[in-house]
Amino acid sequence: MGNKRKEFSKIYDKYIDRIYRFVFLKVSSKDVAQDLCSDAFLKCWEVYNNGTKIDNIQAFLYRIARNLVIDHYRQKGRMQFVSFESLPIIDPNPGLEEKLAFDSDLELIKAAIPSLREDYQNVVIWRYLDDLPIPEIARMMDKSEEATRVTLHRALKSLRKKINKNKVKEG
Repeated sequence: MGNKRKEFSKIYDKYIDRIYRFVFLKVSSKDVAQDLCSDAFLKCWEVYNNGTKIDNIQAFLYRIARNLVIDHYRQKGRMQFVSFESLPIIDPNPGLEEKLAFDSDLELIKAAIPSLREDYQNVVIWRYLDDLPIPEIARMMDKSEEATRVTLHRALKSLRKKINKNKVKEG
């Protein structure tokens, strides 16, 4: 029994930041994100502890987290997205001009991502924030790798369109 706890502790340590970030991007509160994250790991522990074989623990955790977020909004009766302004982005020692350009572009991206469809948000977050490979994302989305690449391409195209639209509004 102690062995399972140690193994699950390693799983928790490995995935907690990713799952929390994923949930936090979907909800408007750190407290709600923490609660949903706790629920996700608790549900995973219950399955893991019962001896049920989990082929892909990461995909399983993301699926639980995604379902909990959906349930959260069903209970609330509304869909709300958190502002990306609260996400820490670290740029090691940029020059002043580069920093200003980066900050400007980052603000446009932060403003545009929440307006994407949920599946587009997910694929962009998993690919570019969590740095997951396409095959892993495909398993998590229950899609083929080709369909996942197409979804990512469309998500980026939509994101680019929204960013350009926001640039026109500002300029």
